Amino acid sequence: MTTATLDGRAARRCHNALNSLHSTHYFSPDLGREVGALGITDPRAVNFAVRAAALGPVGAGTVAATFYNYKYELVARHVPAVWATAGPDQVLAARTRAVDATLRRLLGEEAVASAEMAQAARLALRAAEGCSRSARPLYSAHADLPVPEEPHLAYWHAATLLREHRGDGHLAALMAAGLDGLEALVTHTATGKGMAPKWVFSTRGWTREEWDAATARLRDRGLLDGSGEPTERGVALREEIEQETDRLDAAPYAHLGEKDVARLTELAAVFARAALGAGAFPADLLGKR
Repeated sequence: MTTATLDGRAARRCHNALNSLHSTHYFSPDLGREVGALGITDPRAVNFAVRAAALGPVGAGTVAATFYNYKYELVARHVPAVWATAGPDQVLAARTRAVDATLRRLLGEEAVASAEMAQAARLALRAAEGCSRSARPLYSAHADLPVPEEPHLAYWHAATLLREHRGDGHLAALMAAGLDGLEALVTHTATGKGMAPKWVFSTRGWTREEWDAATARLRDRGLLDGSGEPTERGVALREEIEQETDRLDAAPYAHLGEKDVARLTELAAVFARAALGAGAFPADLLGKR
């Protein structure tokens, strides 16, 4: 099958639904509890540890490069020191326990044990067979991890593979567009689909002054107007970035096929809506202010 047989945005829609469920654990009290039991209690250290653990006990440079939009100084405050508290294998095990508890709490035991969950896991894992390792460090590192036996954890694992595969390609698209990490955040937030600035400051390490300076640079490029809203050119650039990301991420969904992509999207959307309805994310996470 070629990508021409798929709707141009089918892969993006499927990814968005998968990523929604993957991302729930970052905001879950279960993650703080499990990783906190290892001695890692700062929420930012927890975030760096759980997402970078698949890479091994790496330093701040590797994390800053692969995470892209975090301020290096914030990363260096916690990495590699975090590995002296708990090793990557311990963190990965704690992450799995947290994901298990989170999905059971948000979706309910019936959904976790359902035939639909098992089908979603099979489809997502098959899609992940079409991923490529080249120039995709976060995907490739997670692809080395074993697939969990339980269907809900296998589904989450596959969603993680597909999320990181797309994410690695997205960074290439951002670089090609000439957006640094903070500028990428500012332009995404300006669309109304990205994190509100308060969350960027608290989780990414940037200051209001740095945010304003990035905004000024984007105005000078004609991407934002005087009120910080995207210009026509800015809207076009963000869509070009997403289209290039779609192109770089087409292979797993082409491998799965149009019919099964549609079914996986349907299943993923049901699980994502259930998690959202159960309060998986902070109410003020997204927005321009």
